[in-house]
Amino acid sequence: MLETPRLLLRPWRESDREPLQRMNADPRVMEFFAAPLSPAESDRMIDRMQAHIAQHRFGFFAAELRATGEFIGFAGMSHVSFGAHFTPCIEIGWRLAAPHWNRGLATEGARECLHYAFQKLALPEVVAFTVPANLRSRRVMEKLGMSYSPADDFQHPHLPEGHPLRPHVLYRVRLLQSQP
Repeated sequence: MLETPRLLLRPWRESDREPLQRMNADPRVMEFFAAPLSPAESDRMIDRMQAHIAQHRFGFFAAELRATGEFIGFAGMSHVSFGAHFTPCIEIGWRLAAPHWNRGLATEGARECLHYAFQKLALPEVVAFTVPANLRSRRVMEKLGMSYSPADDFQHPHLPEGHPLRPHVLYRVRLLQSQP
């Protein structure tokens, strides 16, 4: 479990399934993904995230507000599941329910994940990626001190040729970059 002033990043619970299903069905939240997810797809997503945490001691954790215990999404890190010019590597990511956007919560949770990555796991580098138009996530990446180079842009292999969301940008942060 990781803690920040406002968040708990914790293992998944059965009670997280329904709010994750709602969040993954929201077209605002899923704007930069191929499609909203069905309830069954969201359940399989939790199962994959739980398995990753069990195997690697890190993963995408459920995010809840410390003040209320409300589930608001997830944040964490994972092994990238596809081959590209920058793999193998560890990706950092987040997804929050729309009512919790624009409050700095994604940055707060991701910053704690980076601290864990560099201080506890001794990872040399962490990456993040998204579609070029996802300015909210790109701002979080920049606030985390991640660097962008157009030379790292890539076509996401899980999306078909010609899909409008296939082009992706890649951000990186290395251990020495992350220290103030």
